[in-house]
Amino acid sequence: MSLQLVPSDRRILLGALGVLLILVGTALLLARASSGEDADIPSTYSTASNGCKAAFLLLQESGYKTKTWERPLSDLPDGKGKILILAEPSSLTAQDEKAKLEAFLKSGGRVIAAGRDSGYYLPLNEIATEPTGGTASKRRSALTPSPITRVAPEITMSGRSHWKPEAGAVGLYGTTEKPVVVEYAVGQGEVLWLAASTPLTNAGIKEPGDMEFLLAAVGSPDQNEVLWDEYVHGYQRSQGTAKSSRLIGWILLQFAVFAAAILFAYSRRSGPVWIPETETRLSPLEFVRTLGSLYEHANAGNVALDISYQRFRYLLTRRLGMPANAGAEDLARLAHERFGMDERDFANTLSECGSYRHDPSIRGPAALHLVQKLFDFATRLKLTRSRR
Repeated sequence: MSLQLVPSDRRILLGALGVLLILVGTALLLARASSGEDADIPSTYSTASNGCKAAFLLLQESGYKTKTWERPLSDLPDGKGKILILAEPSSLTAQDEKAKLEAFLKSGGRVIAAGRDSGYYLPLNEIATEPTGGTASKRRSALTPSPITRVAPEITMSGRSHWKPEAGAVGLYGTTEKPVVVEYAVGQGEVLWLAASTPLTNAGIKEPGDMEFLLAAVGSPDQNEVLWDEYVHGYQRSQGTAKSSRLIGWILLQFAVFAAAILFAYSRRSGPVWIPETETRLSPLEFVRTLGSLYEHANAGNVALDISYQRFRYLLTRRLGMPANAGAEDLARLAHERFGMDERDFANTLSECGSYRHDPSIRGPAALHLVQKLFDFATRLKLTRSRR
């Protein structure tokens, strides 16, 4: 059974298809745009060159208790035995989050902050920008003996910033005038600042000295738990995000109910809207009897004969290609030549019908006899379609 769609249903279907195509196209564009933006973010979810997924997996496979931190810094736990990695934050921090980060450090936590903007999160921010500095990675030699520089005497790092040498931090790599890796204490904790996140990235960790630097910076896997902050990259699990998720869920639920209502309504309308009435034979028979009684009481047999005769002549002249005012003899002769009709009987019947159709004195049986003969001629000449 073929599916029949009324024009209104077809318009609804085409409209829904158009909306679906627009949504799919928009989703593809947004996904492409977001993938292009994520390529420059040092995130543990990114496999691009500037991503940090390789370093994150390296720490996990090396036995470190490593997990991503997607909550605000104001929710940080006590810092003892914990390391927080801030890899080039993409947004500024609130004052309460900065205070919480300082409390995290004072309680014994360790912060590895990379990038120029990470200084806004730290208690001490003495970062100087180099507008003319390049972005290419360079070999950086150790400045001060320490457990980190002993493991990695040289590292590879890019960056357009450095720490001010007179700011009270210990320079580990770079030059005396422009150190690019420094370390300073805050309470019981300490901060390790990097001018760029190169040693943490997928491309940089393969450079000589960078992997050793990372492992030495996080210390022993038995004593430290690594929290890799993704909140600063936009991966936020906050109360507002939960509310948005619930709102989206309610919207999707409403769309599902709406779609179910459309399907239910369409399934009801795909069949007959009402059951068609069955035509009974009593209706036409009652009409014929009523009309016959009318002609009988009015003694108007000639009227019924006149109607039948005019209709017969109209159909016959069209069939034979004769003019409407052709005589009975000419019609009979042509019907005899083409269809083998009895010329005399045919001509006499037409003549009688032409004579009596204006005679009100003709009796009903005689008029009925002539009408029946006209009907028989019409059937033989196939002027009308007869039903059985």
